[in-house]
Amino acid sequence: MSRKWAPWLFLAPGALMFVIYVLIPIGESIWISFYQWDGLSPRLWIGLENYRELLDDEAFYTSLKNNVIWLALYMLAIPLGLFIALFLNQTVRGIRIYKSLFFFPFVISQVVVGLIFSWFYAPGFGLFFEVTKWLDGTGIAVLANPDTVTYGIIAAGLWPQIAYCMILYLTGLNAVAPDQIEAARLDGAKGVRMLWYVVLPQLRPATFIAVVVTVIGALRSFDLVSIMTDGGPFGSSRVLSYYMYEQALSEYGYRMGYGAAIAAVLFAIMMIFISGFIWKMWRDEKGL
Repeated sequence: MSRKWAPWLFLAPGALMFVIYVLIPIGESIWISFYQWDGLSPRLWIGLENYRELLDDEAFYTSLKNNVIWLALYMLAIPLGLFIALFLNQTVRGIRIYKSLFFFPFVISQVVVGLIFSWFYAPGFGLFFEVTKWLDGTGIAVLANPDTVTYGIIAAGLWPQIAYCMILYLTGLNAVAPDQIEAARLDGAKGVRMLWYVVLPQLRPATFIAVVVTVIGALRSFDLVSIMTDGGPFGSSRVLSYYMYEQALSEYGYRMGYGAAIAAVLFAIMMIFISGFIWKMWRDEKGL
């Protein structure tokens, strides 16, 4: 009897913390989205009015479009991280130096990453601007152009995200069964066939974590937008998390209910992607 309850006793503290600090705040945020509230005065129930307003909000659609772009391009971090991990998973001279160089972006703050890339793109002295100026004579001010600003910020975000995926895959490669690799080599498998049929199936746990973390990182991309552009120029680099902050906590009026509605939409999008991937992995494991 004690053995039966032992796993639940070990899980209980973590589950309790998860309920208190994750599930209850999510439910409270969704509940607040049905109110008009400035955070101090009494709440006023308005039902779905905040969600109706979202349907006519041009800034919301700009933020949503940017999040889709973030999500699509951020997924590049997974294959790039895998290929770098395969390169670093070798026993050659000096490989520790290369690992340190690729690991470096992961350990620095996102604020520092944003500042580094802001200087990198800066007109007048930024390396990227000077190179493009040498090529076309005028230079490209990435963060000042509404057509390029989102891609410039995504490039900054990919730098540490690729490093994170690389670390996950390096850890996973250490757990790859060497006997399966040798058996596949005896059968004549090598190169892409070895990677696809032998290595990648054993990296599914690492791939699952990489996809979940990358999707969450793409959809909650707040810090880089705040540091590099503050949502500009002309609101063209806003994402849903930053627009939520603007509406709920900035000088726009402390509209907690409207900000909570944006957060609820962001949460729904996040859960759709993550649930879909979990469902696919479960079907693959069951062989359906």
